[in-house]
Amino acid sequence: MKDRKEDRRVIRTKQVILEALVTLIEEKGIDAVTVKDITRKANINRGTFYLHYQDKTDLLEKTVGDIMEECQALLLQSNSLVIKEYVNSNNPPLFMVSLFEYFDQNASLIRAFLSMKGDLSFQEQFKNIIWSNLFEKELSVHIKKDNLLVPGDYLVIYLISAHLGVIQHWLEKEQRETPREMASILYHLSFRGPLYAAGVNTLS
Repeated sequence: MKDRKEDRRVIRTKQVILEALVTLIEEKGIDAVTVKDITRKANINRGTFYLHYQDKTDLLEKTVGDIMEECQALLLQSNSLVIKEYVNSNNPPLFMVSLFEYFDQNASLIRAFLSMKGDLSFQEQFKNIIWSNLFEKELSVHIKKDNLLVPGDYLVIYLISAHLGVIQHWLEKEQRETPREMASILYHLSFRGPLYAAGVNTLS
């Protein structure tokens, strides 16, 4: 029983620290935030902070690491993705729904890291996660180099940046759509293309 109580206290303390960090990023930007700012905003002493993190850098690295680990685990659900099944379907892949559910549950934190005042390295790590787990592993077997109409690196950058932009916009608008609705939106954009999503079926 004692260990459980201590675990709950640790979890609660870390949660309070992250809530303070999010508020401070929104107020003054991540670069200007100090440990003193965090402990004051979280209403804890510096000793309590240092029980869990060595410094601000350690806090950021561990927080980003946890997010990336969770995203990677969810992206692994895309294993053996059969493109043809989704091109002719109206149902988004499960991993897309799961990702948006995770973003929704951690909206304030991810929104802060993705904002202009947030951590630019977070965006790069997130792009790398998408690239390595989805485009490099899953879509590479479906994309034939000889069939490309544009250079492959531009195609990949376009797709990854578009995915990230859609996620950022949704979070900035405070998740007006449900995770499943957002998965459906991203599915139509990704698997059928922006012109199809715009209702343009043929080009004249």
